[in-house]
Amino acid sequence: MKTFDKARRSCMVLGMVLLAAASQGVLAADPPEKIVLTVVGKLSKPSEQDKKTFTMAQLERLPQVTFTTSTPWYPKPVTMTGPLLRTVLEAAGAHGSKLTAVALDNYKVDIPFDDAAAQQVIVARLMDGKPMAVRNRGPLFIIYPFDSSKELQAEKYYFRSAWQLSQLIVQ
Repeated sequence: MKTFDKARRSCMVLGMVLLAAASQGVLAADPPEKIVLTVVGKLSKPSEQDKKTFTMAQLERLPQVTFTTSTPWYPKPVTMTGPLLRTVLEAAGAHGSKLTAVALDNYKVDIPFDDAAAQQVIVARLMDGKPMAVRNRGPLFIIYPFDSSKELQAEKYYFRSAWQLSQLIVQ
């Protein structure tokens, strides 16, 4: 019985020491969150690496927009949520006339910079309220609100939608 009491006391003491260390910031912090988007090119506020990076948490903290739209890629309308593309570009200090969106598989598509201002284009991070896995075109997807206007229901806008987005090159 004494051995059990000693072990229990030791566990309690260790727990109190760990709790105290955590509250004092002595324990190692959580590992840094993974970068999911990099913006490079014409930036007015470049960091020391001449690029601006975003984690998913940073994108979540930007104002969010949600819309439901039909797409050529899904059998029924989907609800997409994320910051406006223009908000992401503003946060990066980007200015230019053209964007090149680069996907995880190195697919590249050019998007006029003006689309960000003229359209409600978002960098979607949620589809139907859930994060998107890479196998489901995630984790980020540049998407236009196709159902908001007949003009957007055209091949050129479908091609400008980039899933598995990983980088924006500002030119």
